[in-house]
Amino acid sequence: MKSGLEGALQRYQLLAYVVGTLLVVLVFIGIPLRVFAGLHQVNQVVAPLHGWLFVVYLVAMVDLARRTGWHVQRMVLIALAGVVPFLTFWVERRVTREVTARV
Repeated sequence: MKSGLEGALQRYQLLAYVVGTLLVVLVFIGIPLRVFAGLHQVNQVVAPLHGWLFVVYLVAMVDLARRTGWHVQRMVLIALAGVVPFLTFWVERRVTREVTARV
């Protein structure tokens, strides 16, 4: 049976990948299509998805932070990773290594 920490880490990992992928699609596909081709369809789908899932990402991150005892400053830095393209993937790897070492 998985501990609460392992489950929290898995939820965080999944959401980090999904939010990071949606942000990359939005920034590198959706915005250029809107600006240069006038196509808004990608943004109309991806932007709300990223927004709502970013909130779920924050909830998963706070759950993981509560279980690991992170300070607020660290939580803010991890949360900001969800709004910088590709940074989410790098931060997720670092968090996973640290939490896995604890378990």
